[in-house]
Amino acid sequence: MTIDEIIDYVTGLGGVLLLQPTEGSDAPELAWGDTFFYYAPDGVVPAGQPFATIVTKDYPGDETSDLNRPGSFRVNFAVSKATFTEAAAPTDASIDDTVVAHPLYASANWLAVVNPGQATEASVRAMLSEAHDRAHTRFERRAAQ
Repeated sequence: MTIDEIIDYVTGLGGVLLLQPTEGSDAPELAWGDTFFYYAPDGVVPAGQPFATIVTKDYPGDETSDLNRPGSFRVNFAVSKATFTEAAAPTDASIDDTVVAHPLYASANWLAVVNPGQATEASVRAMLSEAHDRAHTRFERRAAQ
């Protein structure tokens, strides 16, 4: 899977606000080149975290995926505790095409895949859909309050 394929898939789920900070934007320089997905059919960035992200480089304190390798990226998504428990593999977070617990946000049920490919494509799509559905549910619940 390429970054563009992931973006096309997620934005095709509906109601997604896509943020891709670039040089000169209001976002911190560290976020430039990364992708953030929010469920926000109104186009307003909601409070809280995105439901999925694509990062293209190591962040300070988050170097275990070794994303500074040429062409590497990691897709990250927030899933249910049940999905997290079922899917998280206790393995090296830098191994390509393997679902792992997110190196920093595992306690919040985030999973990650470095350079997703044939082995994880179906799982990545399913978990991105789940993350989207969960964000949609949160949005609807907040709108009803």
